[in-house]
Amino acid sequence: MKEDFIHYLWKYKKFNFTNLKTSDGDDLTILNSGDYLQKEGPDFFNAQIRISNQKWAGNIEIHVKSSDWYLHHHEKDANYNNVILHVVWIHDAPVFRKDNSEISVLEIKNYVSSDIQHIYQELSAQKSWIYCENQIKNIDPFVFSNWQERLFLDRLEEKALPVQVLLNETQQDWEAVLFCMLAKNFGLNTNGDAFYKIAKSLTFSLIQKEALEVMYLEALLFGQANMIPDYVEDTYPKELKSWYDYLAIKYKLNKPALENIQFFQHRPDNFPTIRLAQLAMLYHLQRNLFSKIIAAKNLTELHSIFELSVNGYWKTHYNFDKPSPNKDKSLSKEFINLLIINTIIPVKFAYAQNQGKESAEILIDLLATIPAEKNNIIEKFSIFGIKSKNAFQTQALIQLKNNYCNSKKCLNCAIGLDLLKIKND
Repeated sequence: MKEDFIHYLWKYKKFNFTNLKTSDGDDLTILNSGDYLQKEGPDFFNAQIRISNQKWAGNIEIHVKSSDWYLHHHEKDANYNNVILHVVWIHDAPVFRKDNSEISVLEIKNYVSSDIQHIYQELSAQKSWIYCENQIKNIDPFVFSNWQERLFLDRLEEKALPVQVLLNETQQDWEAVLFCMLAKNFGLNTNGDAFYKIAKSLTFSLIQKEALEVMYLEALLFGQANMIPDYVEDTYPKELKSWYDYLAIKYKLNKPALENIQFFQHRPDNFPTIRLAQLAMLYHLQRNLFSKIIAAKNLTELHSIFELSVNGYWKTHYNFDKPSPNKDKSLSKEFINLLIINTIIPVKFAYAQNQGKESAEILIDLLATIPAEKNNIIEKFSIFGIKSKNAFQTQALIQLKNNYCNSKKCLNCAIGLDLLKIKND
């Protein structure tokens, strides 16, 4: 038995309210079960109960065992002085307030149907991946659809937080924010943090000044990444090194402290050299990029912004001083979609928030035009009967897995609550 199940029973009144008795045999009537605020202190605030003929107003504390009161040291915490009822699954010890008055106890297991206990045990039993894997495909489509929208909005809020932090750090410079966020996502999961540090180490005004030539931008990016080799045969990296040395002195640049840039397990088109070269080309070609992205109304317009390749050197190289067959190395549609999902959508959302505008519905419609993402989480959900048609649905499922399934928050999840409701009603 887990405490969150007792929270669920009390919050949603999923037990027999008639003929309640305290552990001392006194009649108990629940007038108001209280507010579940999930903050420091007792579990439910501002409850009202009647024990025998005495009315009580105060807070409710919930534990699996009565003795957990002492395990959690509540007897020493003044926040618990106003507890009027201790709701437990097993009453194994009396509990006293600071003034030595005993707190009344409701042993709730005596009033919970065996059916709902069985369903909870079935739901919370260990499975191969998630607790509801055998039942999730049977969820009411209306419930599931509404929950997906809520999950997506929560994910948007989470992704917008670092955007807002960066906005404050850059003195409200949205172009600088976009540059840093794009750099992070050009680096993918492996090199994202390193690319982000590289972008933050360069003021965006510097990027704007040197965007006239793509080589200048490459010199800055590769130089700050410490990726330009000292001894090479090719002319181009020698020129980059010379330009970087000049720009480093001119702008008094300090290289950021980075872990090693990772090539391992990347396909050549995802090598950090190619991604940095593409990022440089983007800012060489696109001035006022933030304004263009905000103005873009659909997927086609966004894709047109990112239609670019690399300069001549990188068309015949994946790494410095190592020639390869000629290839255009333009951004793929799949990669652009990842940029839209992980950078453009959060930035657009954060910008709308700052403008006091509602954008969620527009962004959901935009994501609905992007094909479903392909990753382990989405593949697993598909195995258990949840198929995704677009990126809106896959983003919601990623949020579900990471924020609910992984933390076993079934009783805070609309799916878990619906499964219990179906079986219990």
